[in-house]
Amino acid sequence: MGMGTEEENGEANQRSGPNPTPNPLTQAQFLSWKRHKDAEASARKAEAARKRAEDIAAGVVQMNGRELFLHEPSVFDNSLY
Repeated sequence: MGMGTEEENGEANQRSGPNPTPNPLTQAQFLSWKRHKDAEASARKAEAARKRAEDIAAGVVQMNGRELFLHEPSVFDNSLY
């Protein structure tokens, strides 16, 4: 037997087969992880949005067009002109 045959290389035996994933996850484990990950992401996003709102209120940064539209829709009312 030469180098690299399955008998000599134990890793090849473990990886071959119907499930080559080194650490298989159940669907429940994956969904739990995904929920946790999404919750972290939305918490970060909410924190960033809160910080931006504070900065706008303090006059540190300008509103972008979308923020201005949501905050002061009358600015975009063309019937006034």
